[in-house]
Amino acid sequence: MPVIAIDGPAASGKGTLARRIAERLGFAWLDTGLLYRAAGMIALDLGADPGDERAAAQAAAALAVRIAAEGPGLLQDPRLRGDEAAAAASKLSAVGAARAALLDFQRAFARNPLNGAEGAVLDGRDIGTVVCPDAEVKLFVTAAVEERARRRVKELQARGQAAIYGPVLEDLKQRDARDSQRAVAPLKQAADAFLLDTSALDADQALAAALAMIDSVLSRTAPSRAGRQT
Repeated sequence: MPVIAIDGPAASGKGTLARRIAERLGFAWLDTGLLYRAAGMIALDLGADPGDERAAAQAAAALAVRIAAEGPGLLQDPRLRGDEAAAAASKLSAVGAARAALLDFQRAFARNPLNGAEGAVLDGRDIGTVVCPDAEVKLFVTAAVEERARRRVKELQARGQAAIYGPVLEDLKQRDARDSQRAVAPLKQAADAFLLDTSALDADQALAAALAMIDSVLSRTAPSRAGRQT
């Protein structure tokens, strides 16, 4: 059962790309960043600091229990798409105990995709390096931080939220530093991952490039999947 691991920094387009790949191939999709956002919001709702080791571990453990009992529908909370949740996730994800609490769920999803899907697509920061190091296909999706900031501003404004380029750019730089410099499961490209720079690509071009990379691997052992329509 193929697993596609997609990693990359914030606003690189990896989430949209992962969703579209899953739709095209008929695979199940998990945005693992939502797990950390959800756990971060649990900590905030309890009045705790998501970066505090004990609070982060407890919030992540509580989320894992709830998802096991109620299913991944918990990740549909619209609050998880906001900046508050993003900032909380960036802090919580640096806590090793919090990451460990969510690791089993991610690996179980990869092994047993929902609804009998033929494979799984997971995107995040450490999928190809930690969560699914044996994934059949690994992509590292990136873009220049200035381009990512422009995309983030456009996304926020489309939601009716005020957004100024300068502060958004600085926030992304800080998040990049936290994600890549943390001691536990830092953001980095797996040695065997394809690099996909989307700086000059639109969503359709990025999808076409990613599918070509995926098909170059999967076609070695199975009939081509990447050209199949859903």
